[in-house]
Formats: sequence, structure tokens, C-alpha cells
Amino acid sequence: QVQVVESGGDLVQPGGSLRLSCEASGFTFHYLRIGWFRQAPGKEREGVSCITSSGRADYAESVKGRFTITRDNAKNTAWLEMNNLKPEDTAVYYCAVAASPIATLAPNEYGHWGQGTQVTVSS
Repeated sequence: QVQVVESGGDLVQPGGSLRLSCEASGFTFHYLRIGWFRQAPGKEREGVSCITSSGRADYAESVKGRFTITRDNAKNTAWLEMNNLKPEDTAVYYCAVAASPIATLAPNEYGHWGQGTQVTVSS
């Protein structure tokens, strides 16, 4: 059974940090491209970051320099470290995976999704 599970969302003040986790089971994890997406109320889902099986990382312009994506194939887990959070980062964050070596932030290029975790940045 394939499963993608995110965790780590929380309420944080502007300027604060959070680390989201994504655990994928039922896959050959080291072959996977891992993507992080977010969706704010009334907005379309947007790509935030991705990391390929070779470790190449890509980021949306809005998060470059603040967010870092990493993975540990031995733990079947990827993380999104988010620093200097802003109110506009508030959204439900989703992890998604795909068996592809190509880096992309296009949601339709991912076939398996987690249930999402809420990140709220507010004072």
C-alpha cells in the first residue's frame, strides 16, 4: 500500500521557523522525486520545492533563500525547513511524490499526495 504522510504544520509568528516532514511508504523511495506544494484559501495549489532522486533541489522564487528541502533515503523521509516565515506563507502544505528523475514544480506531474498539514504564520 502506497502512502504519503506529512507532519509538522503549526501556528508560528512571523520570522519564525518550522520543519515539515514527509514520509512515503510502499515505494522504492530512492527513485522518487519529492515535491512540496501549498494551497491558501481561494488560491490555486502552487509548487514550493522539489528534490530529485539525485538530490537536485528546485524552489519557487517566493521561498528561495528561506526554505530548504532535504531527504534521507534510508528513512524514506524528506523535510522542508522553512525559515523567516511570512504571513503570506500561510497555507495547507502538501507533499507529493513521483517516480521521475526530472525536477518540476508542476502539480500534475505528481501522482501520489499526502493529506496536507496546516501552516499558519500570524502574530
